Amino acid sequence: MQYHVNGHLVPAAEATVRVDDRGFLYGDAGFETCRAYDGTVFEWDAHRDRLVGTCETLGMGEAVPGDLRERIAATLDANDLDDAYVRVSVTRGVQPGKLTPDPAVDPSVVVIVKPLPRGGVGGESTWDDPATVRTVDRRRIPESAMPADAKTHNYLDGILARLELRDTDADEALIRDTEGFVAEGATSNVFVVADGVLKTPALSGPILPGVTRAVVLDLAADLDVPVETGAYGVETVRTADEAFLTNTTWEIRPVAAVDDVAVGGGPITDRLAAAFDRRVEAVHYRRG
Repeated sequence: MQYHVNGHLVPAAEATVRVDDRGFLYGDAGFETCRAYDGTVFEWDAHRDRLVGTCETLGMGEAVPGDLRERIAATLDANDLDDAYVRVSVTRGVQPGKLTPDPAVDPSVVVIVKPLPRGGVGGESTWDDPATVRTVDRRRIPESAMPADAKTHNYLDGILARLELRDTDADEALIRDTEGFVAEGATSNVFVVADGVLKTPALSGPILPGVTRAVVLDLAADLDVPVETGAYGVETVRTADEAFLTNTTWEIRPVAAVDDVAVGGGPITDRLAAAFDRRVEAVHYRRG
């Protein structure tokens, strides 16, 4: 494998940044996880806008290079990959050893890729079974402490949530906010269906505005599926008619059970998943 580091393709074993890079020292960096279908990144504009937004929150909006899409394409080509996981990281780079950042930024920009199966109509899921979900004690960081829409290298809250799943059969953690309302999974957004209405936590809470989440809401509008966003307790998920998780890699993954309570997918989950596959197929595999 070859990765793209600061403008150069290098073998994965040699793809390094300095130990005094602020991304390593402080987690002072933004990142995006993207998915390439047939050689192009799904919802690229949304991913790039979110990365720029994260870097602007960190006071370094100019750090995202203008040729980032070309760097991704070069990395996919170098590894002969059409369908792939793509992760882009932009750090503040190396600066003097003090917490306060300097205004001038010389960022480190890294692109890594991994093979994934074909998506779209007739494609293959990256997951084997519907997800088993368990509520954890760890709470989501309040918006007043850390903006939820900033996707930074500081991912310890998600890691600590996932650590609570050790010695369980759960695939994903269900994380609440400090008031006890459902926020999201450690790496996913949460959707439920109740009485024919698609529900998901509102972005007014500490919720990452997931790119796949936005696509699902758009698809629901196309399918005339009623949508509601709001604040929901864990019991809303446990007693839902259907539930599913979304993220870039999983796409739409039904929830088998929450805290050992069976939930499952259903007709609306299936309709949305099929519509998602059709959109991917139309945008990426039928470009010619």
